[in-house]
Amino acid sequence: MKRLLVIAILMMSTISFGQRDTSRFIQMSGIVITDSLYRIPFTTVADLSTKRGVIADFYGYFALVVHPGDTLQFSSLGYKKKIYVVSDTLKVDHFNLVQILEADTIKADPVDVYPWPSKEQFANYFVNMEVETDEYIRARQRLTPQEMAFVATLMVSDGASSYSAYRQAFNQEMYTRGQGAQNNLLNPAAWSDFLKGIGTGRYQISQ
Repeated sequence: MKRLLVIAILMMSTISFGQRDTSRFIQMSGIVITDSLYRIPFTTVADLSTKRGVIADFYGYFALVVHPGDTLQFSSLGYKKKIYVVSDTLKVDHFNLVQILEADTIKADPVDVYPWPSKEQFANYFVNMEVETDEYIRARQRLTPQEMAFVATLMVSDGASSYSAYRQAFNQEMYTRGQGAQNNLLNPAAWSDFLKGIGTGRYQISQ
């Protein structure tokens, strides 16, 4: 019984793989595409009979030297493997093949990823976490009026600020044209503005 089983397996293998003729060489070229006629790049074309193979290029083209009866396997990630047996009745020394691969859809159960093992641990960490305020405090200190005034003295005037200063001086000149220059020492509004600016960093004291 075992002998009959072995003989049957050998006969099936012979039928599946075909009659190989290793004395003949055939140049095989082709392209691998989907059933929607889209090219499949970098498909592996393995000759199971000779344990050799090639990888198709970016456009799905490939070229391989085979023997009549060789069994080829086409495989690409995301597609079902395909077996092709070179006909042992070929009389030509080269032929072209268009191999179609079917999409292989694998469905898996959804996986929910959480940053914490439980909602309770997340709530506990959220309530008790220590917020780093060093950078925030440093940023607030850099925005004080004294610091901003100090930085302003170091900055070179650009075109916009120079033009604004010129327009302000021109408007002041036009406002007092035909009369004596305005003396802000006798202007209550100027004194009020001066007193409000003391301590804010608007004025620099030079010693």
